[in-house]
Amino acid sequence: QVQIVESGGGLVQAGGSLRLSCAISGRPFSLYGMGWFRQAPGKEREFVASITWRGGSTSYADSVKGRFTISRDNAKTTVFLQMNSLKPEDTAVYSCAVRVNLVEYKYWGQGTQVTVSS
Repeated sequence: QVQIVESGGGLVQAGGSLRLSCAISGRPFSLYGMGWFRQAPGKEREFVASITWRGGSTSYADSVKGRFTISRDNAKTTVFLQMNSLKPEDTAVYSCAVRVNLVEYKYWGQGTQVTVSS
């Protein structure tokens, strides 16, 4: 059974940094890559960043480009999201998910809360 566990969230002041981790256990049958998403109160979930497992190709939402960096540790099947220059509008529950093909995400984690104070 595939399990996804996120960690690293917390409270930080605007301009600060946080590093989120996403650990995968029970390797999924298909692992094209991983993605981070976030959902703020009263808003829909939105894409943040993704990385392919083999080539390490990355993709970012325009709102986080230049501030967030996604990376992976193949040996530990872990994905990280380094978040710098955080803004209050980055406040949300951040979740990661397994990308099983070009368009589909499965096996979502419970999420970790990130709160950025002004």
